[in-house]
Amino acid sequence: MAVETTAADVGGGLLPGELAPPAPRPDRPRRVAETVAVARRLLEDEGPGALTMRRLADEQGIRAPSLYKHFAGKAAVESAVIEDALFALGRVTHEALHQPGPDGPLLSLLTTCRSEGLAHPNLYRLATSGPLDRTTLTPGLEEWAGNPWFVVTGDPARAQALWSLAHGMVILELDRRYPPGSDLDGTWRAGAAAFATGPVPPPRS
Repeated sequence: MAVETTAADVGGGLLPGELAPPAPRPDRPRRVAETVAVARRLLEDEGPGALTMRRLADEQGIRAPSLYKHFAGKAAVESAVIEDALFALGRVTHEALHQPGPDGPLLSLLTTCRSEGLAHPNLYRLATSGPLDRTTLTPGLEEWAGNPWFVVTGDPARAQALWSLAHGMVILELDRRYPPGSDLDGTWRAGAAAFATGPVPPPRS
């Protein structure tokens, strides 16, 4: 997976409030890169239950103990997959701001988040749900990946609220928890409209 993104990749200079992407880490050793690629494929095709060190080794025609020369355990493999997923999600959401189409950047961002989550449900869940070991991530990656939500709101609290709305809606749609016949396109547009105008309310005294 190509993970490096520059301002040129997203259509020119940075937008107000937009962060430049972090420098990617050096290329992974061949066995590490192959294992991470296999892990992503198994995750996407079969779900998180397929991610075991034995299965990862079997898919590469090696013995499981050989993998421990490169990874401390399954959690380390998952961390590498999460890192790639955050780079990829950050890239497409930054692109959504630079190529928003007629509906504007806010709805473009929401639509992109929705599309990515629905297209890669197991990867999305791994990257965005549950505890996150931030010490394993490239410095600045999480902030950059989440930065588009600040760019379209201009406020940290509203950015987190918008991301929470989008994430919750993706999960609800993946879990098929919306009632049958729901106009989900309309629901996403309503979410965008709710954040399109208006400052964040001040805290109550």
